[in-house]
Amino acid sequence: MKSLFEAYDLRGRRLGNRIVMAPMTRARARDGVADLQTALYYRQRAGAGLVVSEGTPISQEGTGFAFIPGIWSKAQVSGWDGVTRAVHAQGGTIFAQIWHVGRMSHTSLQPGGGQPVSAGAIPARDDKSMAFAFGEDGTAGFVEASVPRPLRAEEIARVVDDFANAAANAVEAGFDGVEIHGANGYLLEQFLNPHVNDRTDRYGAGNVEDRTRFVLEIVDAVVARIGADRVGIRFSPFGKLFDMPHYPQIEETYLHLAAALQARGLAYVHLMDQGNAAAPAMSEAFLRKFRRAYTGTLILAGSMDKGRAERLLGDDLIDLAGFGQPFIANPDLVERLRRDLPLAKPVRETYYGGGAEGYTDYPAYEDGPEARVA
Repeated sequence: MKSLFEAYDLRGRRLGNRIVMAPMTRARARDGVADLQTALYYRQRAGAGLVVSEGTPISQEGTGFAFIPGIWSKAQVSGWDGVTRAVHAQGGTIFAQIWHVGRMSHTSLQPGGGQPVSAGAIPARDDKSMAFAFGEDGTAGFVEASVPRPLRAEEIARVVDDFANAAANAVEAGFDGVEIHGANGYLLEQFLNPHVNDRTDRYGAGNVEDRTRFVLEIVDAVVARIGADRVGIRFSPFGKLFDMPHYPQIEETYLHLAAALQARGLAYVHLMDQGNAAAPAMSEAFLRKFRRAYTGTLILAGSMDKGRAERLLGDDLIDLAGFGQPFIANPDLVERLRRDLPLAKPVRETYYGGGAEGYTDYPAYEDGPEARVA
């Protein structure tokens, strides 16, 4: 019987357990560089078998949140080096999630105040489609995402290369690998979704092969730069976040990607279920189909708890279980789950921006079991 708490071999890297700290934006890097507080935050949570960093933009163009640490400059690489050293000192493994938000940005974050880029020119306009950017008074907060412009065909190679350069920078910074962010309504998913991708060139054209071409070109470029054993990718099939309507070919699209990635021998594929425990976005029937098409290491995150994780492991539907928000208020989440200790409740108002409060001030259970316990 598989256990959440047993070691796992991830392409030659020994993970101390099967628990993954999923990527979470925290917007604490005032100058776009990971700092000592960032290092403390990740060191506190290094008990996870695998830590995946917060989304880390590959370029200024790829940025959709103020105050997040990027990975395109020498200063940013140096800042992340302090983080990876802190995690490795605790015996942890950490991958960088490399990210381009596409249309989910704002002109105040873009080079020269320009338009964000996307597969097409269709803006995200549901009630959650906000960028954490700067208003007219210069104050950071959530604002409506700006109208994008389509990436020109000749620009696509540049963006692909930006991903490959970011991967190389991540390895230079000491990360054990990278996770390509292909989920949650950001740039890669904007190419996958035909309601957003209305292109008529070889990156659109309404068929699965063309809509997945951009994703696979990025994967291949990153693999060529740092090796397949250092590369993971995240998807959110059936998610609707940031105005991503469902379409008839969803299952076909992701099963096509599963088969293509199977052939590439990646470190892992990470699926994010944007539903909740009572109403998951992905059915287990789909998860079984994906598992048959992709037999490598599979991570699932989204409304995860110990019981569900152990059941899915026992059914051989996943290899690793991703936990996101529980890690915010429980830096010692692995130990709390192991011992069935109560979990502390995070303060939602401190998720984004600010300083140590709601970031590095949550205690381990032994340091203060009464603190913010749900």
